[in-house]
Amino acid sequence: MSRSRRIWTLAALPAALLVLAAAWANRHPEIPSAVPAEASQFDSDLVDLGESLSGIGACEVCHTSLGGAPFAGGRALPTPFGVVYSTNITPDERTGIGGWSESAFRRAMRQGVDRQGRHLFPAFPYDHFTKVSDEDIQAIYAFLMSREPVSFTAPDNELRFPFNVRMLLAGWKLLFFESGEFEPDPGRSEEWNRGAYLAEGLGHCGACHSPRNILGAVSRRNSYDGGDAEDWHAPALNANSPAPIPWDQFQLVNYLFDGWDAEHGIAAGPMAPVSNHLYDQSEDDIFALGAYFESWQRDSLTEIEKQSVVDRARSLDWESAPGYLPDRIPGDASTMNGMEVFRDQCANCHKRGGEQLPVSLALTSTVNAPDPRNVIHIVFDGIRPTRGAMQRSMPGQGASLADGDIVDLLKYLRWHFTDLPPWEGVAEHVAAKRASW
Repeated sequence: MSRSRRIWTLAALPAALLVLAAAWANRHPEIPSAVPAEASQFDSDLVDLGESLSGIGACEVCHTSLGGAPFAGGRALPTPFGVVYSTNITPDERTGIGGWSESAFRRAMRQGVDRQGRHLFPAFPYDHFTKVSDEDIQAIYAFLMSREPVSFTAPDNELRFPFNVRMLLAGWKLLFFESGEFEPDPGRSEEWNRGAYLAEGLGHCGACHSPRNILGAVSRRNSYDGGDAEDWHAPALNANSPAPIPWDQFQLVNYLFDGWDAEHGIAAGPMAPVSNHLYDQSEDDIFALGAYFESWQRDSLTEIEKQSVVDRARSLDWESAPGYLPDRIPGDASTMNGMEVFRDQCANCHKRGGEQLPVSLALTSTVNAPDPRNVIHIVFDGIRPTRGAMQRSMPGQGASLADGDIVDLLKYLRWHFTDLPPWEGVAEHVAAKRASW
């Protein structure tokens, strides 16, 4: 072979490889549009099952924009790479999935590929949904196709280059995506396996409660070590849970059903709507989830140990008497100011006694969390209680407190209610919250 021909061959090789890679990345064919299904063609029991499973997956939460029609999409889902807007999954033929056959829907759930053959961004958690059984996918499809069609087109995604190039998702999947249905663990109980199936599949709990790598994939080696969701810290659900009292099955059931537990606190932020959807689920499924996540916890405390933790937490709660101050007084000006803010704004509710009063702050994952974001969101916005804990609301203080007072308040909460080191970057987090408020 001549020298010039060798040079030409070497120059053409990368181009050929690029063409082959593009062909492989776009290998999924378009599935022809189907005649929109009529709601009446689906068995009512199948639709009911699909509604329940949709609740486990909280599909409506992500696929409904603020003030928008249920399942019509348009909700902004922030990611480190930009914003993804959820799609319309009502059976509208033009803007929704009315033209999707069940096989097209199954492919999206299992492989993260839409009807047209395009890769879906993993903000749609198909890395979890791939574990869902054919029967359950069929039921969810029947439920969605029985909804009222809504004509609505979500805004275009706002992803930075090159993260907006769908073809690159083929490489992402090659590195991080493992397809395949859930496989039960024969060494575990039927209840545990049911909980694992729901949590790892439709519930996609690890999508929020596990850390992600630099390319946005869930770190399987650090499952349930804690993660991020919409600028909230999603606490660890394993032995690294910040909760002073390890969760047991019944406490988890309380929290999942009602969004509240007497020894852990109340659901807020992105977890609140999830709990609202779980409120309607069967006890068997919620107890199964509780059994599964109890197995991830650190060793439980003895009754004597647990009572000691509770007693200490109660000893830190403020009295309701006017003018009360705790025994331990801060020695620096900013923490002292935080105590005064707590006395004026918080102590009237966060005090000892009364069944409907909040859980001791010393017991909450929020105050014991590794970063201050959740407390900041709650101080600014308050708490809109879940359906199972309607009486446990909290007003926001973002309009009445200056940023410096909020910073000092958080410093005091951490100092008084825990033995943990001060949070870092509190002022920066407060400023960021104020800027977006």
